[in-house]
Amino acid sequence: MIINTVEEYREALRQFDALEVQDIDAHPELQPPALELALAIQDYELRQEMFPIPKKPTTLPAMIELKRQQRQLKQKDLAQLLEVPAGRLSQILSGKRRVTMDLAKKLYERLDISPEFILKTA
Repeated sequence: MIINTVEEYREALRQFDALEVQDIDAHPELQPPALELALAIQDYELRQEMFPIPKKPTTLPAMIELKRQQRQLKQKDLAQLLEVPAGRLSQILSGKRRVTMDLAKKLYERLDISPEFILKTA
């Protein structure tokens, strides 16, 4: 089964949901069609890049920003966590200022950014 359109995708989702309601685990005869639908849905989603896999940051400011988002911190809260003025953190994130050795140590200890990554991208 190959899904090519949004309409076919929605219909496949509807059919899969209907099978799930019937308790696929308790009814082995429902497992093959459910698996076929699941694989077709997954294939369509990958081809459409509906759920793109985020790329790993390649710069230190991008990695700091990712860690900030993962911890759901505001920029000023991150500045407090790292014990740097908010303005300085803003300059670092925009690439206008470089990271000091003291800040690099805090990035490692408090944000779990690897020392290798810090050294390669600082």
